Amino acid sequence: MSLMAAEKGAPAPTERHQLGDLVLDRKNALRLSYEKLGARCVDPVTGEQSVKSSWLHRLATRLPVQAPDVPALRGMAAGLEVPLRTVQDAAAAQFFGMDTVYSGDASVRAIVPHLDGMSPEDVRKIKALIEAYRNG
Repeated sequence: MSLMAAEKGAPAPTERHQLGDLVLDRKNALRLSYEKLGARCVDPVTGEQSVKSSWLHRLATRLPVQAPDVPALRGMAAGLEVPLRTVQDAAAAQFFGMDTVYSGDASVRAIVPHLDGMSPEDVRKIKALIEAYRNG
């Protein structure tokens, strides 16, 4: 099948805003402006501000932005005061359509494409596989 045929038959992508919604929720909870939030987004590895306030504003208001890199994710986790994996999960969902499934104790996670389109039985199988891996 050609690329053109694949594009014509492909469903329209679903708009996803998990990372933008996380930024907006945490910004409001912390009672910060975008400028102050951006200043707090310092990558703990490099010690540098990893995202600009204008990028955060665009992300939170659902305007187009480029996907963040790893230093940006680390800085956002610090600035938003959330675990890094929370930011990673939201970015994977928004930018790549990949959802995270965790084991019962959250020690194992799997990134799954198109989870929202899977049957409940298939989701149950994925969760059983994660638990089996966790139990060794």
